[in-house]
Amino acid sequence: MYKRIVTHYQDSRRNFKLFSALVAILLLISVYKIYSDVFSPNIDLKQTNFKTFVFVRSDKNFDVFLKQIQHSYFLKNGDSFRRLAKLINLDEKLKPGRYQITDGMSNWDLIKMLLKGRQETFDVVFKYAERKEEIARFFSQQLEADSNTINFLLSDSLYTHHMGFDTNTVLCLFIPNTYNFYWNTRSLSVLERMYKEYRRFWDVKRLTKAFQNQMTPIQVSILASIVQKETNKTDEMPVVAGVYINRLRKGIPLQADPTVIYAWNDKSIRRVTHQHTSIVSPYNTYIHAGLPPGPICTPSIQAIEAVLNYEHHEYFYFCAKEDFSGYHSFAETLEQHNQNARKYQRALNANGIQ
Repeated sequence: MYKRIVTHYQDSRRNFKLFSALVAILLLISVYKIYSDVFSPNIDLKQTNFKTFVFVRSDKNFDVFLKQIQHSYFLKNGDSFRRLAKLINLDEKLKPGRYQITDGMSNWDLIKMLLKGRQETFDVVFKYAERKEEIARFFSQQLEADSNTINFLLSDSLYTHHMGFDTNTVLCLFIPNTYNFYWNTRSLSVLERMYKEYRRFWDVKRLTKAFQNQMTPIQVSILASIVQKETNKTDEMPVVAGVYINRLRKGIPLQADPTVIYAWNDKSIRRVTHQHTSIVSPYNTYIHAGLPPGPICTPSIQAIEAVLNYEHHEYFYFCAKEDFSGYHSFAETLEQHNQNARKYQRALNANGIQ
């Protein structure tokens, strides 16, 4: 009887030790798994040489966010990220933004960055646009801003009026340059920022120069847009600007081919003919004297400076050089201009350009 009791005790003790060992092993496995889920490297970017980003939209749709990062294939273990994210209620604490991720980050590194909103600004390089829709599309492709909202605001006369523009001249607001933005900048904030940059650009020095030339900043930008379309040679821009200012002051129609092409909204036109110049449009400077009602593109800073610092001369005409160098032949009289024009027309015909 005593032996049975001793044996039972020893078996119980042995079973307890086995059970304790099993519990300890399970605890260790659980601790390791939790540690692995939280702190082990889980982002692998070895297959790409590009910077990689995750985006959290302002509506903070957690399911969309999870699908985005899981479909990006940089998470080695998507389930572990999902478990930890749900454990800490990340869906309620996400901060919108554009976040750069780096190789070897753990789930906790990524989640901590999202919780603290540690996004960085980045450079948006705005170069060129001809119409409001293009501007709206550009910013919506770079930022969270919505293209429809931007286009709506730029087409709203009350909104443009409070900035000093109308729906034609509002293109002057956008000066090609590099601007630093947070990705989650919304549509209205984009336009407010561009207005701030516009006012900064038109400082006392430039405003004084425009006043001396008897022009407003808007008129300068409209003329600069024509200069921009006439030549891509920055050294020639002040000469071209001088021709148009001479014509404006004499009351001679500008007869600028780029304004006609803009009126047709046809970028394929390479040779402006009488058929083109007969279009009924306020942008047709063959029919209407003075400047068109708005810019025909967003002129570069160089083109704006060329108008502000135009070259004083007696030229009233110019046409492209027959060598197709991109430069122009300038003339003081119509007779001289016609001679230059015939040379260019012959070159066009010889090259089969219609």
